[in-house]
Amino acid sequence: MKEFLEGRLANALTPALGVVAFLFAWWFLTWLKWIDPVLLPSPQASAKAIWDGFASGNLTKDLLITIRRTLLAFAIAVGVCVPLGLMLGSSVRLYRSLEFVIDFFRSTPASALFPLFLVILGVGESTKVAVAAFGAGLLILFNTAYGVMNARKTRQAAARVMGASPLRVMTGVTLLESLPQTFVGMRSGVSFSLVIVIVAEMFIGSTDGLGQRVINAQSIFNMPEMYATIFAAGALGYALNLIFIVIERRFIHWGGK
Repeated sequence: MKEFLEGRLANALTPALGVVAFLFAWWFLTWLKWIDPVLLPSPQASAKAIWDGFASGNLTKDLLITIRRTLLAFAIAVGVCVPLGLMLGSSVRLYRSLEFVIDFFRSTPASALFPLFLVILGVGESTKVAVAAFGAGLLILFNTAYGVMNARKTRQAAARVMGASPLRVMTGVTLLESLPQTFVGMRSGVSFSLVIVIVAEMFIGSTDGLGQRVINAQSIFNMPEMYATIFAAGALGYALNLIFIVIERRFIHWGGK
């Protein structure tokens, strides 16, 4: 029992080793002053900036705004692209006819499409959400379609033999078979949504959000606040990814079986 608990404790603490090593290396560099302290503040200064940001509510406000935009873009991407992915994956001919168009836009950096979305939607909230939903949606679309196409044909055939309707086969067999791959796309999609939202907040006339906070801090050389905001964005991305990993392990446990 003791060995088991020690093993569990060791596994739980292992991820913290990288964090400790990173903070030590950062502190050591600032202590040596190899880099101008104005450009690279100490971990203590950045930690104080994080504390002050949350204590004043300013960092909390911008963090919540970025979360709202990210989740809205992700929800739109899932709602539109999962059904489309099921349709594309169910018809090889339809998929082949649209593969070039979809792959072309998937290979195009989403940030390069900012001018297009600005022309169509103007400078505002909808542009930030739309471009993030577009970029994330393509990832979800492809992964859902691949999941459907790679579904085990024997299980689908068995369901048809037992008299299941096409709709029942789709919802009861094909959809469940494709969920592991769909979740891969969703996990990548939510991270991509966050990245695009923050970039959009930097460059599309935003007055709030983490991206705008980073740009403002950088423009006045408030480096502790800039690093604090960057770390808040990184922690948010890590948390979103971790949530999807937990959900996947808990509810999509049949992947690969």
